[in-house]
Amino acid sequence: MKYRWILSVLLFGVCALAYAKTQIVSLGDLNPEKQHRRSAVWIAQALENYHYIKPDINDRLAKLAFARYLKALDANRNFLLRDDIEHFKRYRDQFDDSFVSGHLDPAYRLFKTFRQRVRERVDHAKDLLDSHRFDFTLNERYTFDRSEADWAENHAILDEIWRKRVKNDLLAEYLSKDADESFDFIEIKATLHKRYDNLARRVMQMNAEDVFQLFVNAFTLSIEPHTSYMAPRISENFDIGMRLSLQGIGAVLRTDDEYTQILRVVPGGPAAKSGEIRPGDRIVGVGQGRRGVMEDVVGWRLQDVVDLIRGEKDSIVRLNITPKREGPGGRSHEVVLTRDQIKLEDKAANHHILQDDAFGGLRIGVIEIPTFYRDFAGEASGKANFRSTTRDVRKLLIKMRKSGVEGVIIDLRNNGGGSLSEATELTGLFIKQGPIVQVKRSSGDVEIERDADPEQIYRGPLAVLVNRNSASASEIFAGAIQDYRRGLVIGEPTFGKGTVQTLVNLGDYLKTGKKLGRLRLTMAQFFRVQGASTQHKGVVPDIVFPTAKGADEHGERALDHALPWASIRPAAHTAQANLPLALVREQSRQRVAKDPGFNYLLAQENELMRIDAIKDISLHEAERRTEREQRERRQLAYRNQLRLYRGLPALKTLERQDELELAAQADDDPEEIQRIMLDESARVLVDYIHAHQPMTAQAD
Repeated sequence: MKYRWILSVLLFGVCALAYAKTQIVSLGDLNPEKQHRRSAVWIAQALENYHYIKPDINDRLAKLAFARYLKALDANRNFLLRDDIEHFKRYRDQFDDSFVSGHLDPAYRLFKTFRQRVRERVDHAKDLLDSHRFDFTLNERYTFDRSEADWAENHAILDEIWRKRVKNDLLAEYLSKDADESFDFIEIKATLHKRYDNLARRVMQMNAEDVFQLFVNAFTLSIEPHTSYMAPRISENFDIGMRLSLQGIGAVLRTDDEYTQILRVVPGGPAAKSGEIRPGDRIVGVGQGRRGVMEDVVGWRLQDVVDLIRGEKDSIVRLNITPKREGPGGRSHEVVLTRDQIKLEDKAANHHILQDDAFGGLRIGVIEIPTFYRDFAGEASGKANFRSTTRDVRKLLIKMRKSGVEGVIIDLRNNGGGSLSEATELTGLFIKQGPIVQVKRSSGDVEIERDADPEQIYRGPLAVLVNRNSASASEIFAGAIQDYRRGLVIGEPTFGKGTVQTLVNLGDYLKTGKKLGRLRLTMAQFFRVQGASTQHKGVVPDIVFPTAKGADEHGERALDHALPWASIRPAAHTAQANLPLALVREQSRQRVAKDPGFNYLLAQENELMRIDAIKDISLHEAERRTEREQRERRQLAYRNQLRLYRGLPALKTLERQDELELAAQADDDPEEIQRIMLDESARVLVDYIHAHQPMTAQAD
């Protein structure tokens, strides 16, 4: 799997930093400071004594951390030479000793070598731009994913790698323009000069704290993917992301090689509402206001991109986006967003009713829950009517029950979790009482979260709709409903995030007089009522949709060093009778096989999997254009599947990419696409209801 920086930042916030104020760090200042040495010793002890698996910081972990540190510096192996790696291998088995003793100099020496190599490569790339004549009729290919390639043996081999890289950058910029746009290679070269200078400057601006964070996280992320050190500046951004009163676009970003990538969009935020930004898309440019200069951000540090995107409420930010569906070398387009506050109301549970002949005339209630929220501040202040997921869903269930719904679907797609207490209390609305989830601590002790209230708000037919992005608290709720056999779980295997983290402020323990960061430490693991963990495997639905084939490379299963699935003793509980799944599964399978909506989803999934598998790209202009035309024809084909599902006429072959893009934007109705899985879930629930005639009586 390609290495990706773990840092993910919610783009809330109100202030943007001026990049001119960030100074180049001198080599003399690029050394570990006293607080870094003390912090390293404390963090190493905390990991060995308080982490859930209590890892040994030994030579085995040192080798993993050394390799991860190299990837953190040079993920695509474009800068360091084999001789550099061989030279620093003498530190590999001592990396653990450096950590536990606080002697951090080896990590800083390696970084200084990396910094030198970056300067050399950038200078070479700029020389190529100015002096080399590129021939775009040669049958050459550029390998853009070198994460598993051998380290270059000498400068000549790196020169050839960079010749192709610069050639690809030139061709990509050239092909990104429409045929009727006026431009020349002088303009393109100026853009690339600036991009390469930015790349070098970002590395030159990395300070001693940045290097310390890279080093510590090389260890923590070699243990498991949710334990990490946050430098003071990153820690501040985490706090910003947790405060809903601040403004932004509502997206979580990560670095994928030298690109800023959308990890997910936050429900209710400007990015989600636009319908034009999706996970996997890349941000290649950021502009302020409607006419501000579009800043090329390829090669920028993630934190600097975050700072640039932030801004005041109601202000405009423009993003130059390369959609994931475009693949390597694809066209980008501009998305205009208005920064806004993400309010609780935007993330609150909502409902609607499905009723037509497709559902046998039955009334199926749908409750969509974007996140498990709770107004802790309102609760602490004694506010009697503070908002929470359970309180809101309770009202919706009572309202729908009075309207005569004959089944209910809880839609948890893309719900990344939230409050554990809300997951527990929400489950209690559908069962009499009993254990909901087991929490095993690092001490080995197991605590059980229970629903002690015997009241059932809803006793009728129930389904829970999940997908690969349903995580954490969503998995606890879906897992409990499945273990009690209270309802059907439908969709895709969930994310598989079954661990519990806590934040530790280093300043509370180390009195250095300087601002210190925080350690995000995994302390416990969730286990379902039946004893199985939600970790790694997630919750496997009773009815699995065919789109699940791409879920194996998603979520916890795709993360390096993810903790494995495990099980403990079941908690005593009373489950309902077994559900009649065989008939319901077969009926769904037959429908889905002929459903144009699912044909669209499958075609889209296949295209994204095909794109993920690509490692290189042609540097022949005509061949590159042919590859793009083939991709556009595939896009047109699966877009017509969506139009067929929606009852719209098929699109004809389009002559220009911008026409396809306009058609795509017009057709990309998120609510309609969301209905594909939802409608089938309703049909499954109707089949289940018919299999249980007479229907189970509901509560009064």
